[in-house]
Amino acid sequence: MAVDKRGRKLPKGIQQRYNEFEGRFMHQGKSYLVHGKTITETQKKMEDLRYKLRHGIFVEKEKVTLTEWNKTWMEEYKKNRVKIGTYINYEKYYQSIIKDRMGGKYISDIRGEHIQKLYNDLVKEGYALSSIKIVAAVLNGCFQQALRNGLVERNPVKLAELPRQTEKKSRQAMTKEQQALFMEYAKESYLYNFFAVMLRTGMRNGEMRGLKYTDIDKKAKVIHVQRTLKLIEGVGYMEDTPKTIASRRDIPLTGDIIYLLDAQRKYWGFKVEKMDRYLFCNEDGGPLSRERVQGEIDRVIRRIRAAGSEFDRITPHVFRHTFATRAIEAGMKPQVLKTILGHSSLAMTMDLYSHVLPDTKGEEMEKIANVF
Repeated sequence: MAVDKRGRKLPKGIQQRYNEFEGRFMHQGKSYLVHGKTITETQKKMEDLRYKLRHGIFVEKEKVTLTEWNKTWMEEYKKNRVKIGTYINYEKYYQSIIKDRMGGKYISDIRGEHIQKLYNDLVKEGYALSSIKIVAAVLNGCFQQALRNGLVERNPVKLAELPRQTEKKSRQAMTKEQQALFMEYAKESYLYNFFAVMLRTGMRNGEMRGLKYTDIDKKAKVIHVQRTLKLIEGVGYMEDTPKTIASRRDIPLTGDIIYLLDAQRKYWGFKVEKMDRYLFCNEDGGPLSRERVQGEIDRVIRRIRAAGSEFDRITPHVFRHTFATRAIEAGMKPQVLKTILGHSSLAMTMDLYSHVLPDTKGEEMEKIANVF
């Protein structure tokens, strides 16, 4: 006889799996399975199913594989409800990670332990927790809709636990000295204005590359951040809405930002009628790729190193963190910084504060040293 997690005997045909109970019985040589949150609920479901079987009113659920159902879920329930970038991302993760591992299984046969094994295997294969969370989001959404549609009796994703968060890497930001050094050696770069504006606004890489001169509102003295560039495999670069609702925002313009944006508008010598062109583009007026931006950062760093200075490799996102760091050091209020960065929650902004403030807490303590 089976026992629960506390060692208590369970009724015949019932066993505990994770945080729910599973009831199994035979009818005319065929095994049937039900699930419930409690023993009583499971027993009730077993009785109901037995009644339906005895009276010939039970209709067996259609056997649908995960890949078949995921295709329906994506096309009918997600395509017109999420950003194109999110849709493409979900499809990419399903095809590259989920499909070969469990796509052929019937959704009604997938249990919590199957999902847990998938997570555990991905950890062993070296996948980042952020990637595993996207896999979990795809599966959870897929099964939740299947549950609403009556295709499964429970959502097995709810029964699995994500891996523990490993120690976070510290956020990387340039010091004031590093920032000045980088910009000094970037003066001859065709992306000098790009780097300078990113340091003064904290805009994301994709937002910078999707910026048009028509987004610059000199009268209101703001930059309207209203798109980002996404690379869609097999299609090329496409415009998408910013990362979150909060990311669609206005960033105040300062005099030096206006100067840099005007200088960039004239950089390639494009005509006035091409004002709807991407402001930061390649020499042909086409969109900048992530690779070109990173490549130019790497070239600047090589020049710095060749001159005898040490400088770690950085990515475009470091410019965003550097802006946030300078803003915090200057005393910008968290709620204001949240709005400028386009964070979806204040907690994300406060995470930056927790990174920056420990470096200055000694100086802050000195300010009150003479109070006592």
